[in-house]
Amino acid sequence: MRVVDHCSVCGLEIARNDSGDGPAVFLIFILGFTIVPVALLVSLRVDWPLWLHVLIWGPVIMGATVGMLRPAKGVTIALQYGYRRDEFDT
Repeated sequence: MRVVDHCSVCGLEIARNDSGDGPAVFLIFILGFTIVPVALLVSLRVDWPLWLHVLIWGPVIMGATVGMLRPAKGVTIALQYGYRRDEFDT
């Protein structure tokens, strides 16, 4: 996902800072701890075949990951700016 070059309000150059794999790792942990228990509860309560679980939970996990990747990247860059502000100035 691409980050804008400059902040539209203050003009801070954002594109030079890289969030790396941080947002993806955060989403793996967050979504893993939230969606997997829900999928297990559904599996215990409903007797669906395995292919139906794959058909349902695969798109749910992919959609949640893609949908939350941009906000997670924004939060990661904001945290980098808050804790390592001097790297944004160089």
